Amino acid sequence: MKINAQEGDMPIQNTGDVFIHHSEAVWEHRDTYGPPGYRGVFTNYYAALCAAFAAIGGMIFGYDQGVVSIVLVMPQFLAQFTRVSDTANGAGFWKGLLTAMIELGALIGAINQGWIADKISRKYSIVVAVTVFAIGSVLQTASISYAMLVTARLIGGIGIGMLSMVAPLYISEISPPENRGALLVLEELSVVTGIVVAFWITYGTRFMAGEWAWRLPFLLQLVPGFVLGFGILFLPFSPRWLVSKGRDAEALQALAKLRQLPTTDTRIQREWFDIRVEVAFHKGTSALKHPELQDHSVTSRIKLEIVSWTDCFKRGCWRRTHVGVGLMVFQQFVGINALIYYSPTLFKTMGLDYSLQLIMSGVLNVTQLVGVITSLWTMDRFGRRPLLLWGSLFMTLSHLIIAVLVGKFSSDWPGHRAAGWISVAFLLFYMLSFGASWGPVPWAMPSEIFPSSLRAKGVALATCSNWLNNFIIGLITPPLVINTGFGAYTFFAVFCLLSLIWTFYFVPETSGRTLEAMDHVFKDIISEQEEARRKAIESEIIGSTNSMTRQEGEVS
Repeated sequence: MKINAQEGDMPIQNTGDVFIHHSEAVWEHRDTYGPPGYRGVFTNYYAALCAAFAAIGGMIFGYDQGVVSIVLVMPQFLAQFTRVSDTANGAGFWKGLLTAMIELGALIGAINQGWIADKISRKYSIVVAVTVFAIGSVLQTASISYAMLVTARLIGGIGIGMLSMVAPLYISEISPPENRGALLVLEELSVVTGIVVAFWITYGTRFMAGEWAWRLPFLLQLVPGFVLGFGILFLPFSPRWLVSKGRDAEALQALAKLRQLPTTDTRIQREWFDIRVEVAFHKGTSALKHPELQDHSVTSRIKLEIVSWTDCFKRGCWRRTHVGVGLMVFQQFVGINALIYYSPTLFKTMGLDYSLQLIMSGVLNVTQLVGVITSLWTMDRFGRRPLLLWGSLFMTLSHLIIAVLVGKFSSDWPGHRAAGWISVAFLLFYMLSFGASWGPVPWAMPSEIFPSSLRAKGVALATCSNWLNNFIIGLITPPLVINTGFGAYTFFAVFCLLSLIWTFYFVPETSGRTLEAMDHVFKDIISEQEEARRKAIESEIIGSTNSMTRQEGEVS
């Protein structure tokens, strides 16, 4: 049944009509806040602006990745930190340790941001993340020794990990379901934009004489950090976090502000109702699972915090954890870093000079950016599953073709220029395919599939999976490419094919579904007792809402 969207206080009369027992898209059974997909972004302009601002967090860690890729080969940088120069003993290890500090720090930051975001809010946890990142950036800029630089990158990595977890979480919780996908794409779009901007800034500063050639790019990353840290204070709290803290009236006001509608609008009332039901249901579920920890003592609260992490792997949530963590595993193992790593070598063997090698590497990043931009439209228009499936197919074909060409012609690229340029073409096609599918979707889905009580922790686990697998790929890719040649691309082609099979069998469609409908998308409410308990909660909230409405009417 579609709910009438006209304004006015309309008490909910029939619980059978409003139960959120739908795994279909919202536009199939209720009125919406606007057209689905990219077009709806303009209708929900305020939520879109808030999401775009929060996505600056993605630009920050994308920028850091882009800076390091060039700084590590700058003569000015290597003159200061001789330990990572190619002529130094053990340079490979020290360079790997320097780059790995970001992943290690990000892993620490992401796992801790789960409880921080629950405790002090998504909004204020972004401020904490920016503060940590700013400290790391200042120390990187001022580094005078290798030890200081490594420590600075570890601290900066903690801030980056915190931002990579909480930014998509905040975006998912403030977005309307019709275009949540498009708004979540802004996170990946910002990441790739940061990589591209940092690449070309650093490409320009390399012509500067002296140490500011590498210090300036590190210093400039403070600018978006300060903008985000200060500006986020003026954005609304997540309505879902407010409800989880029992601040229902504030949640209604925040929801109305985000949708730019009066609190009496039926769509606002309906979404507010759905949020409160879902939060109450999962709080009740937690109380039933852990009745001995409900006395609100400090010890019980600590124990409840710990066991809530284990709940992510138990009945009612393990399917979602499997999907969230699995998406991040495959995002790294489809070989994105392998191609980025090998591309400069490929360009060099084709006879391109150093400057052109860097330019072509920049073109690869721009190609990925173009792919991400297309997902602003396709994410909600076609859904998450089709993007993942087609992306896996296209990336598999790209890896296989590059593997064949590398296996046959890598010993004599100058004598087979056509084959070399075909390899480059499929390298670009791979980057386009990844940017349009496995780039944005794994960052989007984890923040929308978990229940309210475990959402921050579930997203933290998924984000940790990304950084851990990023670290593993960083370790195995260089020897894999150097020692096996085309075998590396065969290896990643197998994982691309596995990602297609895994997606087909395990990843449900979430496009257009409300966050509160994910119980039914993942079929986690399977017993009659759970169904009856949810209906009782809905009836209780409906009764309290209608009673409050009547009282307000009598006062007026």
